[in-house]
Amino acid sequence: MKVVIAAAGTGGHINPGIAIANEIKKHNNNAEITFIGTPRGLENDLVPRAGYKLETINAYGIERKISISNLKNALKTLKSYGVAKKIIERIKPDLIIGTGGYICGPVFHTGIKMRIPTVLHESNAFPGVAVKLFAKKVDAVLVGFEDTKKRLDNASNVIVTGTPTKVEKINLGQEQRIRLKQQLNLNDSLPMVIIFGGSQGAESINKCLINLINKNLNKKYQIVWAVGNKNYEQVVKNIKNQYNATIVPYIYNMEEILNLADLVVARSGAMTITEVSKCGKPAIFIPFPYATENHQEYNAKVLANADAAKIILDKELNEQILNKTINEIIQDKEKIRKMGMNAEKMSIRNVEENIYKEIEKIISKPKRY
Repeated sequence: MKVVIAAAGTGGHINPGIAIANEIKKHNNNAEITFIGTPRGLENDLVPRAGYKLETINAYGIERKISISNLKNALKTLKSYGVAKKIIERIKPDLIIGTGGYICGPVFHTGIKMRIPTVLHESNAFPGVAVKLFAKKVDAVLVGFEDTKKRLDNASNVIVTGTPTKVEKINLGQEQRIRLKQQLNLNDSLPMVIIFGGSQGAESINKCLINLINKNLNKKYQIVWAVGNKNYEQVVKNIKNQYNATIVPYIYNMEEILNLADLVVARSGAMTITEVSKCGKPAIFIPFPYATENHQEYNAKVLANADAAKIILDKELNEQILNKTINEIIQDKEKIRKMGMNAEKMSIRNVEENIYKEIEKIISKPKRY
């Protein structure tokens, strides 16, 4: 079996693609899997690190404004259609999978034209431009949320499978909890809040947290805060006293730390929503306000509407509002329990298996070319 996976830009697009690739290899070790991305995104690190071949095309997302740079990027993207065609003609894949984003444009245009079986996966609650554009033309659209399916009601091939992630709910043993707390310089007397803004951090969240910590507002809870590698040195310089706060550039053992936490404060990318619900944790979401189609706010509402999360809009964020919202949840053990249960109810199990079953159905159909 030969498979091409189009995934580029952010971890929210690339990691689901890698998880799907791993599931295919689990069932078919001889499968030849090639990723198509750009020369710029995280795929250049994550895909080779996962052991898969990466081909690149110089595609760009086109902004809705007139500018010289936008025009240049549009011309480069048009040229990338020809490059994508040559790659696909050379590989001759049995299946093309896309995990959303502008990279799907050139790849799926070619795949559909060549009558190659095609599958899209959409992690976000609000489907992106590529998914809406190709939804009726591909063999299947696999989505992370029921809400997404409702927003693709004109397509008859939409299946709710969930979004694949490495993070699962685990019961941490006493020794494991003690070890983790020692590593993070935490104590047992205060509840723990994990705060992060995505792989690169989030400027508005970081500014808010600097003020919150410098004013010693977090007296009733302790913080583990991932600020992003590029922001770490500057943030630490601006902190007067790390009162009840452990500041790190990045959290590599996210599964352990999420399961240790009492409350999550984060942006609301699809992967974060999936991981929070899988671990059954209450959350405060601060949606990234410039996300395409405002999809992060739609993602956050999936859990907020289930009484599993609170939303603070980025424009309303400050240290007083965040501290007040954290305390309203963290000081009420029954609220933590109920919100956590509600979050877990929204989680979809056996996601990778669900996705592979749909892939199997498509691959088993007679060839169309």
